[in-house]
Amino acid sequence: MLWTADFIRYFVARTVSVFGDAMLTVAAALAVGQFYGATGVGVVLAAWMVPFLGVILFGGVFADRIGARPLMLTADIVRTVAQAVVAVAFFTGTPALWLLVACSAISGMAAAMYQPGVNGIVPQVATDPHRANATIRTASAVAELLGPAAAGILFALFGAGPVYAVDAATFAISAGCLMSLRIAKIKNTGTSPLRDLRDGWQEFRSRTWLWSVIGVWIVFGVFLFGPLIPLGSVLVSDELGAPAYGWTQSAIGAGTIVGGLVALRFPPRRPLAAGAVAMFGFVLLPLAIALHATLPMLLAAAAVNGSVWAFWSVQWQTSVQTQVPLNTLNRVTSYEVLGSNGSLPIGQALAGPVAGVAGPERVLGVSVVVGVLGCVTLLLIPAVRGLRRVESPGYSPGDAAAVPPGDQSPAGRVHRDSGRRDD
Repeated sequence: MLWTADFIRYFVARTVSVFGDAMLTVAAALAVGQFYGATGVGVVLAAWMVPFLGVILFGGVFADRIGARPLMLTADIVRTVAQAVVAVAFFTGTPALWLLVACSAISGMAAAMYQPGVNGIVPQVATDPHRANATIRTASAVAELLGPAAAGILFALFGAGPVYAVDAATFAISAGCLMSLRIAKIKNTGTSPLRDLRDGWQEFRSRTWLWSVIGVWIVFGVFLFGPLIPLGSVLVSDELGAPAYGWTQSAIGAGTIVGGLVALRFPPRRPLAAGAVAMFGFVLLPLAIALHATLPMLLAAAAVNGSVWAFWSVQWQTSVQTQVPLNTLNRVTSYEVLGSNGSLPIGQALAGPVAGVAGPERVLGVSVVVGVLGCVTLLLIPAVRGLRRVESPGYSPGDAAAVPPGDQSPAGRVHRDSGRRDD
């Protein structure tokens, strides 16, 4: 049964948090961009990402040692306060860039304590991780659809203050749900944080499919994901108006609903191969922005972008959750998050200056080429292309805790080099 009391609490916590984050993306792009331009947006985003990446590994260690729920709860409380401070600053005037950077950095550090548990808690509150991930992804898509539209309306009518205030409230609601969550603590046999880090690294590097995907994502961070938000927000807002950017984000949210439902209904036998094929559609959005597409074409590209991203996300999260032992899952997740996001600050910070020299259209054109080549690379790697879906996870936290790191997955023996199950 999927809809247990604990899953409902976790489901609500994740959904309201995603709603607030969806609002915040638009608020940050529009509010910061209004006063400080694309470079300011990139700096504020990088200020969140750099401390996030600096402590994410220890977030995974502490989540495995003391439990993910206490860390996630504390992180929500800290982020509630940080976003409330920014809201007050916008209500009372124009916030200084240093204040936006400082609050962004605090939120980034808190998110580093929160993020590893996002993956680790799912197998503890759901017996079918694929269905749980697809359900959460679909609900998150609805939140991503409504969040930007709400942010655009609030920003247009009242400015950035209410958007940040609502975002603070979503973190508070999430904290309340996590406070009432009841899950077992996974026993960790590590003797020290450094030993825990080493064990997590061994689990990460022993799976070729895992580090191969992260390698491609590092390149994507610099050339595809990093430039998209700061350059896209400025180009779309300047040419089509601020509400158009909000509608673009809503179209992405609408697309993720479709992608989540497709993933829920049709789980592929080779999840990463199917996800890599879908990700070819991701580049349609930067292509449309670079070509100054009309609003209908832009919204169509954004919908495809969101759909393929949701489909990929479900395949990736389920693969990690079902192929990695539960007692090291938080640490492996922290390495995964560090690798996949580590290059984002570079892409975000350089997007504005490089676009100022070469032109934003050329920068986004490079993004399109890199996106296509990255998907081709994923499909050429046998370990990624050949990874098979785990049909029935069938494990409990206690079972996973008994599995020595690197020995086998909770659902069956896995070849370390190929990522394939023994049949």
